[in-house]
Amino acid sequence: MKNLIIGLIFIGFTTAVFAQNPSNKFEVALDEVEVFNINSNYLNAIGHRNAAELVKFLVEKAASFDLEFSNCLKADYDKQEFYVQFKIPQGEILAVYDNEGEIIRTSEKFEDISLPLAVSNAIVKKFPGWKISNDIYRVTYVKDGALNKTYKLFIERTNIGKKVIEVDEDGKFI
Repeated sequence: MKNLIIGLIFIGFTTAVFAQNPSNKFEVALDEVEVFNINSNYLNAIGHRNAAELVKFLVEKAASFDLEFSNCLKADYDKQEFYVQFKIPQGEILAVYDNEGEIIRTSEKFEDISLPLAVSNAIVKKFPGWKISNDIYRVTYVKDGALNKTYKLFIERTNIGKKVIEVDEDGKFI
């Protein structure tokens, strides 16, 4: 209780000091600011919000990469394309940027990630009793063009063996 009373007195004292001394107050006027991610088209096309956490992490790193502060832009600004590789143990993205920092295209590969429900359901329905032992998720993105997402799944069942199958992001077999 003693600490509470002392705390209230201190707050009251500091409030009174700031109220009496207008020089402690300041006002900041900001110009209108438009927040825009140059790579929002890439993020929307990839559908990163619904992706596995590891995929989302790397996709967001690629989308927020700033060429202006990278060595590749300083080294050769005359180039029209800049290749940047983002890599974690579970996957990688090779992104190609224009000299404005916008992603032109990507090639992405991830291994053993969480699968979308549509993919898991398709496997369970077509291959009941089988187990997915490994998976490879591949994405190719081209600005204003193609987007391709595929899952290569390694499935196995005791006494039957192993199979390799491919499905798209909707669980349709390729």
